[in-house]
Amino acid sequence: MSESKTRVLSLRLDKAMLSDLEALAEQTQRSKAYLVEDAVSQYLHENVWQVAEIEKAVREADAGDFASAAEVQSLTDKYKNT
Repeated sequence: MSESKTRVLSLRLDKAMLSDLEALAEQTQRSKAYLVEDAVSQYLHENVWQVAEIEKAVREADAGDFASAAEVQSLTDKYKNT
């Protein structure tokens, strides 16, 4: 027997949020679970890469890997008057 790729997650929502979720599910003819999974998927898509890039930048800064004054000036000049 193969193991399912999904797991159950329980969460608590305040009454207003739950009410909004129930209304949206009814209006869109989607399940509450579908809407919550979609919302979590969008959140992860928007944030996972950002956190990874921040961690990478911190490692570079810790290693002393900074832009030179000339590189900063070149970038400033590039976007001046745009």
